[in-house]
Amino acid sequence: QVQLVDSGGGLVQAGGSLRLSCVVSGRTSFSYGMGWFRQAPGKEREFVAAISRSGGNTYYADSAKGRFTISRDNAKNSVYLQMNSLKAEDTAVYYCAAREYGSGSNYRLYDYWGQGTQVTVSS
Repeated sequence: QVQLVDSGGGLVQAGGSLRLSCVVSGRTSFSYGMGWFRQAPGKEREFVAAISRSGGNTYYADSAKGRFTISRDNAKNSVYLQMNSLKAEDTAVYYCAAREYGSGSNYRLYDYWGQGTQVTVSS
């Protein structure tokens, strides 16, 4: 059984930074496309960033470009989201997700999800 545990959320002032982490367990190899998504109250879940299995390809929502960086450490079965220059509109629950095939922004194609970590940015 594949499990994702995401962490690193918290309360931060606008302009500050946070680093989210996600650890994947349950398989011997960390061979997934990985993504970060977020959901604010009353809004649909939206794509933030994704990274291919090898880490060679990354994808970002327009809102994340230039401020957020996704990375992975396959030796640690982990993926990270470094978030800088945070804004109030970044406030949401952030979820990491894994997919067996490919990588990208469509949340419907992800197979496994973390429990979510709250990010709150005060203005």
